[in-house]
Amino acid sequence: MAARARRAIFVAPFEELSEPTLVAELAANAERKGWDGFFVWDHVAYAEPVKALADPWVTLAAVAMRTERLVIGPLVTPLPRRRPHQLARETVTLDRLSRGRLVLGVGLGSEATGEFDPARFGEEGDPKARAKLLDDGLDLLLSYWDGGFEPRPVQRPRIPIWVAARWPNRRPLRRAARYDGLFPIDLPNPDALAQMVDELKAMRDGDGPFDIVAESLAGEDPAPWIAAGATWHVTGFDRQPTRAEVEAAIDAGP
Repeated sequence: MAARARRAIFVAPFEELSEPTLVAELAANAERKGWDGFFVWDHVAYAEPVKALADPWVTLAAVAMRTERLVIGPLVTPLPRRRPHQLARETVTLDRLSRGRLVLGVGLGSEATGEFDPARFGEEGDPKARAKLLDDGLDLLLSYWDGGFEPRPVQRPRIPIWVAARWPNRRPLRRAARYDGLFPIDLPNPDALAQMVDELKAMRDGDGPFDIVAESLAGEDPAPWIAAGATWHVTGFDRQPTRAEVEAAIDAGP
């Protein structure tokens, strides 16, 4: 586990923040204020009342061009609705554009968001089938990064992969243990995070770098999450963040 907890801003590029130039401006300000990372949600649709959404990859490209130090990435990309070869091109291009600052968050995706609607988008609705698509997609993605496609990523041995896990489901922990980090969703308290951290230690081979990402809303104290084992703490907002509230959190500092 990493020794120092880093701090990031985490926004949904929805509604007012569906303008990529605005999100890039917020990220540039976060970098000036000393934040370590800037992450965005990845959706093509969302449940009501959200209507306006920005593409996360174009938005992150804008962020990369306005920043020099921030770690950036999507939290999380539902790989079962993406073509792995297309995602390989997008991730490598963004990793090179940002000079090695990309982290890729991945997960199954949730039908509750309105995204995995077979009637609307033709997406796979069954979670077990999506889990297989996720694992198969990750295998393909690694093969493309490892020389199947050129150019390769800047980062070696690969672009870090953080795997999402929705509390209290434990199956994703085994998947996360094979990669570079865990992003737990809907944790009830820091004690739950500490429990996941202990379980992951038993699953992982070796003592290599591994990130634990905890989220809480702007204004909440990150200290209990960091004490529970978080190596990253992300300050989040609701699904309709406003410029003013994100600016206030950024200005408050990490």
